[in-house]
Amino acid sequence: MIGLDDFSYGEKRNIAGFKDNPNFTFHEGNVLDIQNYLQDDIDAVVHLASQKIPRYTTAYKTIVDNNLMTDKVIEACLQINARLVFASTSDVYGKNPHVPFTENSDLVLGPTKVKRWAYAASKLFSEHKIIATSDEKGLEYCIMRFFGSYGPNQNLTWWGGPQSVFIGKAQQDETIEIHGHGQQTRTFTYIDDTVQGIVLCITAANAKNEIYNIASNPTEEITIENLGKVIWHLVRGEHSDPKLEFIPYETFGNYEDVMRRVPSIDKIKSQLGFEPKHSLIEGLKATIDWQLTLGEA
Repeated sequence: MIGLDDFSYGEKRNIAGFKDNPNFTFHEGNVLDIQNYLQDDIDAVVHLASQKIPRYTTAYKTIVDNNLMTDKVIEACLQINARLVFASTSDVYGKNPHVPFTENSDLVLGPTKVKRWAYAASKLFSEHKIIATSDEKGLEYCIMRFFGSYGPNQNLTWWGGPQSVFIGKAQQDETIEIHGHGQQTRTFTYIDDTVQGIVLCITAANAKNEIYNIASNPTEEITIENLGKVIWHLVRGEHSDPKLEFIPYETFGNYEDVMRRVPSIDKIKSQLGFEPKHSLIEGLKATIDWQLTLGEA
């Protein structure tokens, strides 16, 4: 197994536990240089590198970087005849009001002048490019649509998602900022369950040229306001009053949010045997324990 990362958003501590494993080789580098690290015996390339929603960066960087990276990985997979396992996002379902989202649901994005949609558009374009390349040149692929993956080793800023920021604020007894009215919902997926899905997409023969939602159970849907309250109580105790502040969307300029994001995981369960094993509370407890330990190090 070969790992490649330039640590733009990750930390070297994340690979400390297995960097000396004889079955693992790590290269510090950029995915745009993936050609330098190819071997003929590679069966699959898992493409996880990405720019996210351009809240704190530019739509241009999100669009251009994601397109360039996908191009390079497609070229590499064609060269060595490897399966491309691509990390897409639940964000491609956009504003579709019909939940839960299946892999065949309509993908409904907002106006092009709202830069928030640049991320979803870049991932959707990559999906189309991968599928078109398969039709044209025989590329083998599997596309994964992640739903709010979180857990130990997550980025501690907004790049890691709201849960990482909320945990940090609760630890410091500081106010948790909730964007908008807080009634928008998400379905978060503990990292071990995400990894289970990734492994199945790499190894399962019947995952060839398929798209799968990788997510926790739809029953784990939670409002962002309640997420803040749950995290506060897990960190500071049930009898502590959560400190929450609601920040109007207008603060972010021309911005739109998704009101509900709920997955269907019927396809990946029936075809690949996927089964999420961690409830939201269990996952949050494990993540909080890790984040507390990190603060004490």
